[in-house]
Amino acid sequence: MVDKDKYLGEFEQFLLLSILKLGDNAYGSTIRQILAETIQRDVTIGALYTTLERMEKKGLLESRMGEVTPERGGRAKKYFKVTASGLRALKRSKRALLSMWENVALMQRGSSI
Repeated sequence: MVDKDKYLGEFEQFLLLSILKLGDNAYGSTIRQILAETIQRDVTIGALYTTLERMEKKGLLESRMGEVTPERGGRAKKYFKVTASGLRALKRSKRALLSMWENVALMQRGSSI
């Protein structure tokens, strides 16, 4: 496995999946909202954008600026899209996790998951 083919971390996977779920509506606020609703994880906007920018530098994401709007004080939204490389990395991580879970039985007080 070459360096760029390392597996994604949990948070990176959550971000890519959030962006895929949101489609054309994936920007900071909506990504934070889906993370809070889906996995009950409250992420600061700073941590979110730091990770998104790092992932974009790795080629896992692309971004584009939307239109300037008066309701945002003249600021534009930054929209994100998963790249083909990001999709491959996400699938690779999913396959690795499924493979690791294969034939695993966790026991807790007499019941397995």
